Amino acid sequence: MAQLVYSSKINKIRTFALCLIFAGIGFMYIGLLVKKIDWLMLLFFIVGILFVVSSTVVYLWIGMLSMKAVPIVCPSCDKPTKMLGRVDACMHCKQTLTLDKELEGKEFDEKYNKRSYRKAALSEAKKKSK
Repeated sequence: MAQLVYSSKINKIRTFALCLIFAGIGFMYIGLLVKKIDWLMLLFFIVGILFVVSSTVVYLWIGMLSMKAVPIVCPSCDKPTKMLGRVDACMHCKQTLTLDKELEGKEFDEKYNKRSYRKAALSEAKKKSK
């Protein structure tokens, strides 16, 4: 069975923004191919521009998130990386990372970053302590 490879959340969002740019350029290119039909060409150009503008917004957003991310040094590759949430992966070597003592040694799962999971874990811990 193939091992799952995780990537950092920052890289996932940057890849999404890059795909938006390529999609926008693709739509505008299709608009050039149908330039005989004016309204269709205009529609493809507008959709393409919307994709490019939305990618700019996503890049701006991930830039602000990246500024708030916790900078750490990966224990595997000794390179600096940034971590978002309770669990994340190294940007360079894909090593799973956590700063939460409760999650050390557990199997990596992105559900640990969801608030609903955290609330359920906290309520379960309270029930065990009673």
